Amino acid sequence: MNEEKISVDNRDYVGALASGLEVLSAFDVQHKKMTLSEVAQITGMDRAKARRLLLTLHALGYIAKEGRQFMLTPKVLRLGYAFNATNDHLDVVQHYLQSVTSELGESCSLSILDNGEIIYLVRSSAAHRLMSINITPGTRLPAAYTSMGRVLLAELSTTEQQEWLATAQLHGHTDKSILDKNTFIHMLKEVKQQGYCVVDQELELGLRSVAVPVFDYQGKLLGAANISTNSLRVSMDSLINKYLPALKEAAQLITAHAK
Repeated sequence: MNEEKISVDNRDYVGALASGLEVLSAFDVQHKKMTLSEVAQITGMDRAKARRLLLTLHALGYIAKEGRQFMLTPKVLRLGYAFNATNDHLDVVQHYLQSVTSELGESCSLSILDNGEIIYLVRSSAAHRLMSINITPGTRLPAAYTSMGRVLLAELSTTEQQEWLATAQLHGHTDKSILDKNTFIHMLKEVKQQGYCVVDQELELGLRSVAVPVFDYQGKLLGAANISTNSLRVSMDSLINKYLPALKEAAQLITAHAK
């Protein structure tokens, strides 16, 4: 069944609901606690509107207030729990990603695309930490510089890729980061053709990962799965010839059992 999408000028579009969700989304790792002025600045709202939304969310229990600062409450976890509870395949994904972690001793994840970012849905963590931030379900990272993000972008149509790239900003996270948009589009074509993507130290130095698309038994894209590792510990040859086959096998098993 096709999803019904409406534009912001459609009469069925509820602006107040959209604005309230935008306020909730403004809180992240870099903005755990914010004042009214900071929320208004991040969302682009005027102070009066931001204040009404914050106080409404506070009254509903989704936001707490300490002095001049606002923060999320555990109640927002209900939204995430509802998603997990209505997507049975996530348990299947978790099982097979954990199997890869047990076999290779490396972290595995599954994410989906959300505009210019990926959102981690499932995470099987290894004992060692790879990135400067702690990755958990719900974590967001730039799609352009993650192997999962590039796999997901490669699954878009050519028109969708061009639309995404028209507004995308390519940042040099390291001296290895791709910055040229034509090079980026050509790279996405290669990813689609080969069925996997390797990103070598483009987001953080020392971080190397490989990702593949993951589908359900009907061929619907569930997301992208990856193995992330340290470039000093795992060579590119091992990543391609040892890690990638294990990841592909896990993706195939997920497809067979994600019903």
